[in-house]
Amino acid sequence: MDFPIIDDPLDCLVVGAGPAGLTAAIYLARFHLRTQVLDAGFSRAALIPKTRNHAGYPGGIAGSQLLSLMREQAAEFGIAVQSAHVERIFRHDGSFRAFAGGFEWTARTILLATGVVNHRPPMRPEDHDRALARGLLRYCPICDGFEVTDKRIGVVGTGQRGRNEAIFLRMYSQDVTLIAPNGAHDLEDEHRAELARLGVVLVDGPCQPLELRNTAICAKTPAGEHRFDTIYPALGSSIGSGLAVAIGAETTDDGCLVIDSHQRTTVAGIYAAGDVTKGLDQISHAMGEAGVAATTIRNDLAHAAPLLRGA
Repeated sequence: MDFPIIDDPLDCLVVGAGPAGLTAAIYLARFHLRTQVLDAGFSRAALIPKTRNHAGYPGGIAGSQLLSLMREQAAEFGIAVQSAHVERIFRHDGSFRAFAGGFEWTARTILLATGVVNHRPPMRPEDHDRALARGLLRYCPICDGFEVTDKRIGVVGTGQRGRNEAIFLRMYSQDVTLIAPNGAHDLEDEHRAELARLGVVLVDGPCQPLELRNTAICAKTPAGEHRFDTIYPALGSSIGSGLAVAIGAETTDDGCLVIDSHQRTTVAGIYAAGDVTKGLDQISHAMGEAGVAATTIRNDLAHAAPLLRGA
């Protein structure tokens, strides 16, 4: 959808419309701050078939439905989410300019709620989406490990990431298999012994594209075909910190934005909330960070000049 160039600078431009971005927008609008939300459409929350650990929704709620309700609530306070991929941000006359699809936005502050994108396992896109909807493929054991209690669980990954995921899932089921994605497992002998002690089965790859088999999901390896009730990819993710990094923001070793206790990045005027910062990667945590970030933005702007109604 086309949107106009805003000549009057915004108080805050929110980049990202997942749970963090929308929560922040609601706070900012209720502070009577001029706010715009731009969204590239990659929220991980939209991929969740049903979250059952987000408080307040007995029986669970689909991620897409939660986002829809949050957008509806934001609209009550004049916030409209524009579909746009922000390509670049730079400083200009004490503010920031953001470019998205040939349009330009000027804002006194920017809140990045750009999240992360999970690295997918090899499989056909249509199979990936069907497996996700049916719970045959899952990305967050904190979110939904309870749902696979005593099921046959596969983990595609190796090294520290794969080992940690397998051990975490072991508390839900005795039947956990860790499959190396590309070849032999990249594990120290002590870690192999630890996994064996816990009853985690190790299978060397390469792992062929995952396939659906009625109520199961299958991984083919040189050792044969392995059927599971669900598979968790432990293949890492891409952090959406590039916009801030391009203008000098610092990141952690794994690429998350460095923030202070009030969600300020190392670039004055740029804030961050949600999975783009180092944290729990949970909806509730992202929303909490967003509330802190929005309040900090309000207070920092008020420190520069009093926010007076009608002035």
